[in-house]
Amino acid sequence: MLLLQLLLLLLLLLLLLLLLLLLLPLLLMLLLLLLLQQLLLLHQLLIMLLLLLLLLLLLLLLLLLLQLLLLLLLLLLLLLLLLLLLLLLLLLLLLLLLLLLLLLLLLLDAAIFT
Repeated sequence: MLLLQLLLLLLLLLLLLLLLLLLLPLLLMLLLLLLLQQLLLLHQLLIMLLLLLLLLLLLLLLLLLLQLLLLLLLLLLLLLLLLLLLLLLLLLLLLLLLLLLLLLLLLLDAAIFT
């Protein structure tokens, strides 16, 4: 489930990056064309709105990258927890093996002295 969420988030991030890469030259060309004309107040307002849109897209991209980083950190922590659980299980198995060896030595000792 977490891996599916991670993949969907990565896909969304790639789509947003593609959209940003497609929109950025268009926005820059439009800004350049509007600046080449003798700018009116309406054009300046349009330029400010386009820059605000670009800034919002960059902020959304940054937030998605942060969420992806947090999901990767959570996945790493879960993997570390699984590794610790495996190590604990291995230590428990080793303790059980040592107890069986001790029981075998006690039985062998009892068999020798009888």
